[in-house]
Amino acid sequence: MNPLALILIMSTVFFSTTLVLISSNWLMIWVGFEMNMLAMIPILMKKFNPRATEAATKYFLIQATASMLLMAAITMNFIHSGEWTVTKMCNTIPSTIITMAMAMKLGMSPFHFWMPEVTQGIPLSSGMLLLTWQKIAPISVLYQIMPTINLNLMLAMALLSILVGGWGGLNQTQLRKIMAYSSIAHLGWMMAIMLYNPNIAILNLLIYILMTLSTFMMLHNNSTTTTLSLSHLSNKMPLMTIILLLILMSMGGLPPLSGFMPKWMIIQELTKNDMMLLPTLMTMMALLNLYFYLRLTYSTTLTMFPTPNNMKMTWQFQHNKHMKLVSPLIILSTMILPLTPIMSILI
Repeated sequence: MNPLALILIMSTVFFSTTLVLISSNWLMIWVGFEMNMLAMIPILMKKFNPRATEAATKYFLIQATASMLLMAAITMNFIHSGEWTVTKMCNTIPSTIITMAMAMKLGMSPFHFWMPEVTQGIPLSSGMLLLTWQKIAPISVLYQIMPTINLNLMLAMALLSILVGGWGGLNQTQLRKIMAYSSIAHLGWMMAIMLYNPNIAILNLLIYILMTLSTFMMLHNNSTTTTLSLSHLSNKMPLMTIILLLILMSMGGLPPLSGFMPKWMIIQELTKNDMMLLPTLMTMMALLNLYFYLRLTYSTTLTMFPTPNNMKMTWQFQHNKHMKLVSPLIILSTMILPLTPIMSILI
């Protein structure tokens, strides 16, 4: 892609999300989502091939449908309230429709079917943007309409997302699909706590973005897209296999890594609100995610595939891909659990 065109498109993606974040008018939020959708399509088709075209088409159809639902909901809300202000939600029906539209944009279950297929058909760099930056704007809308969201609907979608995110990734060998199902499961944790303590949901989003960025950067550095190619990584870069192991365990939520912090705080907050069954079910279903993270860890670190030479370590070629900011991202993705008391005070 032309560097000038790439700069223009990435600027549009950034400013459209910023427009959604700072707007208090429903029409401006809708405009921000439309700009974001139209700017993302060329990014998804950065490597022009039939799979990328199919992924971009699916993404366009889903996002256009969600935008249509959003426009219908805000028009209905304008009829009831006479205002375009975000905080003026006078009816539960527009709030429910907006919640479903944002769930479609996020890829939450039961609107998750497009997420693994789109992520699989696009390059790793585009998938990283899709699974991180594209979550910010819809979650900010849910944060603003949080008092009017139907609790039972949100909890049902959250539980179903955790279940689908764990169950769907079990038989996958494609790393991009595994990351997509991981995203669905993490969204379930965020949405489960959104109505009780939205600040914890934002903390969970930030830590998830850090872990996903670190994982995608290491996969992109080695052009690794399948479990089989990941299993050869220990022959080439043994240090990276250990780092990837730690980040995957952090994504699974194991202590003493960073990923345990949001899960710990979510379970604690739900327990304070007399919700005993919900965190129990969420924790049990999170074991499904932990299983396929452990499977990736096993194939990366505990298997040694035969190499064509007599040396255990292959020749270290110079990599042309530079991983910018990966060192601080790895530290933040694995070592910030001691900051949990400070986070609890701030939240």
